[in-house]
Amino acid sequence: MFPTFFITAFTSCLLAITVHAQQAEQAAPVQFRAVLHDPIHPTAELFYADKTGVIVPLNFRPADLTETLFTMPVNGSLVLYDKAIIDPKNPSASVAASIKIAPEIKRAITVVLPAPAGEKPAYRMLLIDDSSKAFPPGESRVLPFIGIETAIQAGEHRLPVHPGKITTVPPVKKVNEYMMAQTNFYYQQGDAWVPFTERQLQYLDACRRIFIVHATPGALQPTVITIVDTAVSVTPAP
Repeated sequence: MFPTFFITAFTSCLLAITVHAQQAEQAAPVQFRAVLHDPIHPTAELFYADKTGVIVPLNFRPADLTETLFTMPVNGSLVLYDKAIIDPKNPSASVAASIKIAPEIKRAITVVLPAPAGEKPAYRMLLIDDSSKAFPPGESRVLPFIGIETAIQAGEHRLPVHPGKITTVPPVKKVNEYMMAQTNFYYQQGDAWVPFTERQLQYLDACRRIFIVHATPGALQPTVITIVDTAVSVTPAP
């Protein structure tokens, strides 16, 4: 039952997460880093417009954030394309994904995911405010891309992870001499909470983590991809 429920609930969960994006115009360039989350097709040939308007490749890294990039939003949206040459009379035909971005967001992390089969555009995006105020060093975020209740235990923190909502995990302080702490994930099965990932992770004040909770077709339980962010933020150029 789990794989079927996951597949049918995936779209609603993603839409629920992205509904928090603000619809506003954006005139200044935006700094962003991106990660592709597509376990079935882990590579993608996508493009973006740099701050001069030139269409350039978006070079993804496996299970990691790209280097720092700059783009000019289009009508208040961060836009990715599926080809390098855009028809100026019909640019929307080349759009692979887009998401509204609030004007106060100058740095963003975007998670690029495949849209449901047969839908256009072919990809969707989830946006995280990458500023140190919104996502401070030492914190973590849990992104659930499944339609069931899950939970995380990270050191002293025990938090529910609801479908369609980003969960904030405060800095973990209960660590051993190696800065390691037990980190477990659970999913709800009836009245029971079943562990599906149990491991020791190192928590440093200068690092941030993004946990992506997902499942693949045919899977009997969820799995977790962990992205560790150690990059120093770059202030966007004017």
